Amino acid sequence: MKSLDFSDFEKREIKSQAISPEELDKMKSLSGSYEALFSRKAKKYKELGLKDQTLTEADYQNYILSDYTFLKRPVVIDGSQIFIGNEKKNLEDLALHLNN
Repeated sequence: MKSLDFSDFEKREIKSQAISPEELDKMKSLSGSYEALFSRKAKKYKELGLKDQTLTEADYQNYILSDYTFLKRPVVIDGSQIFIGNEKKNLEDLALHLNN
């Protein structure tokens, strides 16, 4: 991640400047679902017992809007491309995209 050049991108601190419903809807339209944007690594995911529940798209949306930790990070949007999370495959795809 540190080897990637993000100088052409705007960095957003979502802890202090929350994601708006419109921004989340844009991310959803690029990713295909709110679930794709949802982090199961968030501390509250376990605390609230969400792993034992069947969540709907509306649930994912509401949780992400209610607490920034539910948004899988990083999210990189470049035009109509979105890259979500720090999994190895995603970072490799992002690196390829940035180098083209």
